[in-house]
Amino acid sequence: MQHSTMQHRTTRRTTAALAALATAVVALALTGCSTGSSAGTTSSEGSAISAERCKENKDAGTITYLSGYQYQSSASILEYIAADELGYFKDLCLDVTLKPGSGDTAQNTKLLASGQATVSAVAEQDLIQARANGIDITGISSYSNAGLDVLMTNEDITKLPQLDGQVVGHKGYVPASVRAMMEKAGVEWDSLTLVKEGYDPSVLPRKQNGLEALTGFVSNEPNLLKAAGDDVTVWQPVDYDIPSSIGAMAVNPAFAKAHPTAVEDVLRAALHAYDFCSASEAKTKQCVGYAATLSGATYDTAQNTKIWTTETKVIADNPTPDQPLGGIDPENVTKLVDMLHQFDIVKRSVTADDAKSWFTNEYIDAITKDGETVWPAP
Repeated sequence: MQHSTMQHRTTRRTTAALAALATAVVALALTGCSTGSSAGTTSSEGSAISAERCKENKDAGTITYLSGYQYQSSASILEYIAADELGYFKDLCLDVTLKPGSGDTAQNTKLLASGQATVSAVAEQDLIQARANGIDITGISSYSNAGLDVLMTNEDITKLPQLDGQVVGHKGYVPASVRAMMEKAGVEWDSLTLVKEGYDPSVLPRKQNGLEALTGFVSNEPNLLKAAGDDVTVWQPVDYDIPSSIGAMAVNPAFAKAHPTAVEDVLRAALHAYDFCSASEAKTKQCVGYAATLSGATYDTAQNTKIWTTETKVIADNPTPDQPLGGIDPENVTKLVDMLHQFDIVKRSVTADDAKSWFTNEYIDAITKDGETVWPAP
């Protein structure tokens, strides 16, 4: 993988060689009826929207949502699946098709820019890199300035500078946020031996190849190791004031310009579903069940439930300053540009002002009032 796959992602959980974007497309059912969708049941088409706005959304045509990695129960994925299954898109007269991404964020940005996808999960830092490389997409929401990338160490490491001279494993590169955390904590970067490892986190507690640390995602490897009875220490860049993002979304700019109400209401439905899926253990189980049905018999429901609960807890513990859920922090964008400059990931000619112009809160602002998502739509 490359630097442009830094998130949740981002860059989501396993090799990009798994299922390409040509895998099954799940079409939104346009029929259904009965009681209010706030109770988790399907409503009639347009039940949460005015007739005029309904027509505007229908005029937008098919909207293709592309996930970050398959139908994993991550923030920016599970709530979109749930919005589809619960009928929230239908309530807002939106024709949404779900597609599972392969985990290759660079691919997602190109599909967005070309119009083959309409909206997709793209971390803030990945969007900055894409725009710096001439890929035209726009950031429209983010859940937190915290990130998913973490460093795990064996328990004998109690301070990060103890890693000086040690072996650190990674999946192809050390994420910029993890390196920034380590250097800020006083680690002598040039003293490290960096080795590429596979996707089995048990190499860390086994100290394979002399490993004392391993990069991973906060909602994935630590949960897998804990389930296996292995204790490791998890170091999160957010605790060192290192910028990142969780659940960030991007849109094709031409579509957004032509159909602003549709963009607003895709986010509205997703945020409404986020609230539903986070409301209780039973509703989380219900939402993860939707993802499991789409994914097939090999879907690890228990692990994916932990992914959702871990990520939503990180989001709840690290709310975006002065923003409702989904709002983008311009100051975080500035910090990301500084970090990307620090490690020569983007050219110095890319300024913070440039980057901030690649994001907008106009759609989130239009669907929130007093910090809450407005449902139903006007």
